[in-house]
Amino acid sequence: MEYEIRFYYSKNKKNDILNKLDKINKIKNVGTFYEKTTQYNSMLPGNDFYSKEIDGRYRIRITKGENVSKCMLSWKRRLPDTKEGLINKEEEIECNIDPNDYENFIYLTENILKMKRVESYERYRTNYVNDNIIISVDEYPFGIALEIEAKTSTNQESIIDEYMKLLDLNYEDSFRLSWDDKYEELCKEQNITRVNDVLFSCTDMPQIK
Repeated sequence: MEYEIRFYYSKNKKNDILNKLDKINKIKNVGTFYEKTTQYNSMLPGNDFYSKEIDGRYRIRITKGENVSKCMLSWKRRLPDTKEGLINKEEEIECNIDPNDYENFIYLTENILKMKRVESYERYRTNYVNDNIIISVDEYPFGIALEIEAKTSTNQESIIDEYMKLLDLNYEDSFRLSWDDKYEELCKEQNITRVNDVLFSCTDMPQIK
């Protein structure tokens, strides 16, 4: 089970957010990393990951940093009761993959397992951590996301609440859905054609204002 809460901001708020996090002595900045995530759907009848009944994401992610290179396969699914409280409760299962096998794993997923490639996105992620929490500042092509996630198996909500107060955040300002929901919302608001690959090289990208 994963407990987290997420907020979105315009790109010009990034430095303000980082400066505020830098002032919290309880957490440590462990660096900024480039990530590319590709999401797939099942081709089996009645097993649509994007349906309301399942509402899950099957993802392959490559992460690169100055001294970091890693790859991960993950399954993330919103639970039916995730909106009953103030914090998102989601199922998440992760498997590490040798980053040298990234291209082969993509090939196996698409050409052997015949899973449908749905979408991909790029971001730069800056992490602040301690034993109890991981706080991520994500720069997407369309804006900035701030995510607070509890790392412990108990007292998750009280731990997240502590950092909500330190950052002077309000629960009602959080966004309860995933990055692709936010991107699609922005496209509709700004009358921009939605694309399947949300990359920094895209020339027609909506922006959080």
